[in-house]
Amino acid sequence: MELLRPLADSNYPAASATTGATAVTLGPWPAGAQGVMVWCTEDAYISVNGTATSASTPIPNNVPIPFYAPQTGNSAPWTVSALQISAAGTVYAKPINIR
Repeated sequence: MELLRPLADSNYPAASATTGATAVTLGPWPAGAQGVMVWCTEDAYISVNGTATSASTPIPNNVPIPFYAPQTGNSAPWTVSALQISAAGTVYAKPINIR
């Protein structure tokens, strides 16, 4: 398993929100992070820099999953969106670097 490096809390703070039948958004964070670690207390659909729908990436509860953050020279802020699969829970996100 590769070690991940959390980014400075002042620029890239962790965020949390309650998932529900409507997508919630965490962030925004400034450009510069290589990725974001996302986990949730209940199964959820996740989208990075978009709005989560039932077609988004599903993640199981209580399993941290790393996602790539938007890159390609984009200097715009970015977000994480989550949507409950069957039950409401809390989603957490923390920007990270891979090395």
